[in-house]
Amino acid sequence: MTDQAVPSEPVPAVAREVFGPALPQAERYVELLATAGVERGLIGPREVGRLWERHVINCAVLSEAVAEGASVVDIGSGAGLPGLVLAIARPDLDVTLLEPLLRRTTFLNEAVEELGVKNVTVRRGRAEEVVREFAVDVVTARAVAPLDRLARWGLPLLRPGGELLALKGERAATELDEAEAVLRKMGVRTAELLLVGQGKVDPPTTLVRLVAERPPERGGSKSKQRKGHRSRHD
Repeated sequence: MTDQAVPSEPVPAVAREVFGPALPQAERYVELLATAGVERGLIGPREVGRLWERHVINCAVLSEAVAEGASVVDIGSGAGLPGLVLAIARPDLDVTLLEPLLRRTTFLNEAVEELGVKNVTVRRGRAEEVVREFAVDVVTARAVAPLDRLARWGLPLLRPGGELLALKGERAATELDEAEAVLRKMGVRTAELLLVGQGKVDPPTTLVRLVAERPPERGGSKSKQRKGHRSRHD
């Protein structure tokens, strides 16, 4: 990757609290977003001055809701938000970045290589195409689709009792109400709003948390357990 500019936004003090020893990786990632990410159309130029608070810290606090050692699939990873940020902040996690577009998976593979993040696999594809490959603890997503559609994509990737964590904005409660009937049909036993990052981001990050009561339909043969599987799909 080439760097033609650097972000003007200073590193916020809370970044050290959130990322700990991985802060240098997070700083380099922000630089990549502000340069190659903008050049390749993954990040808007106007976002460069607010990458830390609006995007990176906002995603990193998702780690408060993820159990230690969990296997994670991030749907529609784009430039790595929230999946790559989560992997940087939580090296104990096993994270797959699932993204259908080649230019985005190219960026993600290059970023993972440059940052030296060891707990990440980049997988090109759509959720509905890979349901037989995964049975993970957590599915994450940010600004991918309305909640009812996201549930159809994400729940089949979970093991029984797994969680879908969707980063949502001010319409989170409305989306949850509108999707209630669909979620009930899909066997969701818990559907709730969570606030994470209180005291770290303002406003706190809003999550919709869905827990499946039964294994969703997975489209055929038994899925293999993702946790501990480390082969890279390019």
